[in-house]
Amino acid sequence: MSDPIGFKEWQVVCDALFNGRQSILLRKGGIHEGRQGFSFAHESFFLFPTRFHALADQVREGEVKVLPEWQPGEMLRITHHAEAQWAITLTDWQKVAALEPHHIYTEATVRDRFDWQGKGMASGSIHLALVRVRQLATPWEFPYEARYGGCRSWVNLPEPPTDWRETAVPVIPDDDFATLQALLK
Repeated sequence: MSDPIGFKEWQVVCDALFNGRQSILLRKGGIHEGRQGFSFAHESFFLFPTRFHALADQVREGEVKVLPEWQPGEMLRITHHAEAQWAITLTDWQKVAALEPHHIYTEATVRDRFDWQGKGMASGSIHLALVRVRQLATPWEFPYEARYGGCRSWVNLPEPPTDWRETAVPVIPDDDFATLQALLK
């Protein structure tokens, strides 16, 4: 089995994913994504809340808690897992703008990401994934390590509890998620 993967995302966005307000991820990539840039390289991942980069003016709702980034030894608490149902790269701003009801970012934040160029991504594009989020029955805690830091989206995590998959519960009921999935196709 491969190492468990964590997907780093702003805490406020994780909160929206956790409560079912948001089921999509829009990503351009971090500084340390490598030469090819960001991709939804993993279909199954734990949501790893970050404390930095998010500013209150970058989201339309939710509470942005300005805290220093994690320090080695602090206990991380992972409460949710996600599976990408599909992922695409959008190059049509109108299609990106039409996603507004499905996320908490401001239009300016999404536009900045869409227009950004670098690390394998051309200006006028953004990655989109529809994710099915499940809440772990018991939060998973482990100490933060320096290797989780930096501007990267994906991090290797330690082994999770053995029964997490069997006991995790979807945050959006099956019928509601099926409706959302059909809407976003």
